Amino acid sequence: MTVYEKLLKDIPPLPIEEILVGVYSVLVKTAKSTGIASTVKYGKMHSSIGKVKQLEQKNLREIAELVYSENLIAASLGMAAINCYWAGHEQNDIPINGKEIIRERGREKTVGVIGHFPFVEIDRDVYKKLLIFEKFPQKGDLEEKDIPMYLPQADVVALTATTLTNHTFHDVIQHMSPDSYKIILGPSTPLSQVLFDYGFHAVCGTRIRDYDHVRKQVALATPIRYLEGVEFVGILNEK
Repeated sequence: MTVYEKLLKDIPPLPIEEILVGVYSVLVKTAKSTGIASTVKYGKMHSSIGKVKQLEQKNLREIAELVYSENLIAASLGMAAINCYWAGHEQNDIPINGKEIIRERGREKTVGVIGHFPFVEIDRDVYKKLLIFEKFPQKGDLEEKDIPMYLPQADVVALTATTLTNHTFHDVIQHMSPDSYKIILGPSTPLSQVLFDYGFHAVCGTRIRDYDHVRKQVALATPIRYLEGVEFVGILNEK
């Protein structure tokens, strides 16, 4: 069973109150909870994710199944719907920031990061070695093709949850060392213990505390790192 099948398995056909696809973020709201995910904009940019009336008539389960789409904006919408379900399903998350876990666990160790998180560069001197793998590499980054060779060296692995949206998750995790401390993080992260099944010790995501405030910011193209009205939370695998 794939990670998508596990995450989708119990999602019911709940009515959706609102869908908002912003430049940087996607929101899906039901009467019970709200989910957020990063908007993945590369790929088939000019293909429609569906007619407006068709999307409005879909339930949470149907929207969540868009995660399988090759259209990555549609897949982003699917991730937001998945996160909407898990945000209301599991309530055992605690206030925690993934970057703090990376800094604490990675001190004087080799850290492998999938995705170029700005905060990681700031802490570069904390680590023995920092390996950043990026689909669109910046100066000093490694490329996706370098993952099989270099990621197994990492004592701590920090994986962006965007790998779930762009369907590279299963390819990447097979190259993580069994002995490494593994973190999955970012706004697209489902707050679900399902991810413990894939060896993750920390699952760090975003919970929306003030929907109306967040909605306005998303509609005005506010980058995720600057959003107000959200809280960084996570669940830890203590086993």
